[in-house]
Amino acid sequence: MSDERESNGPKDGPNDGPNDGPNDGPNDGPKDGPNDGPNGGDEPSFIPYTPPRLDAGAAELRGAEFEALMDSRRSVRHFSADPVPRSLIERAIRTASTAPSGAHRQPWRFVAVSDAPTKRAIRIAAEREEQVSYGGRMSEEWRCALRPLGTDADKGYLEVVPWIVVVFEERFGLSDAGETIKNYYVKESVGIACGLFIAALHSMGLATLTHTPSPMGFLSRVLGRPANERPYILFPIGYPAADARVPDIERKTLDEVAVWNPERPVGDDD
Repeated sequence: MSDERESNGPKDGPNDGPNDGPNDGPNDGPKDGPNDGPNGGDEPSFIPYTPPRLDAGAAELRGAEFEALMDSRRSVRHFSADPVPRSLIERAIRTASTAPSGAHRQPWRFVAVSDAPTKRAIRIAAEREEQVSYGGRMSEEWRCALRPLGTDADKGYLEVVPWIVVVFEERFGLSDAGETIKNYYVKESVGIACGLFIAALHSMGLATLTHTPSPMGFLSRVLGRPANERPYILFPIGYPAADARVPDIERKTLDEVAVWNPERPVGDDD
């Protein structure tokens, strides 16, 4: 509902349809989480995987450089209208599509929009939902949590940015004959892909933020998406404005987010 997901808080309201869990139905597959396994029931086929192994020093250096790059990422609401080459958006989508997914179903669809009329239609519909949300649909607790971030119902940046990319989760696939194909771990898979998408954009000097108006069904209507796809997240994408400002907030420390070798409960011998 808010366009700020630094904390990725709860969503106050449905996303235009029942959500019975990550797979929208019973899970008949393995429970090892997203994986790079083969599709369907075909016999598996394997190829060699021999990435270069870095020595400890080189690995530490590369890791530190990547951490510093990602630590400089911020969610942005003040964008420049300067054009962004389509090739950069394509590269970010290809990078996102390297994400692991349940049974390798790759249940995501990235819908990219650059034309002004469609961006305006998205803004009008998004602001209509956000006005209801900020007007009372969100709980007071949630509004208090968002206050330090300075969010409100005004989404003018949706018409400023050169690109909007809306990610849809493919709730189930469809064969050429129109038969339903079950997807697995859909939300987890799409979430991982979105994380890689954000990282790719940032690595190219682009800015974005995670906007999740709730409900989001209007995105399916505006963008003409089929019934087996459901809006997952909206990314406005562009260069930061010359006078862009972001909230003065801090990330949690390593000690606050990591647990090492936790002790097992007494009597837990399984």
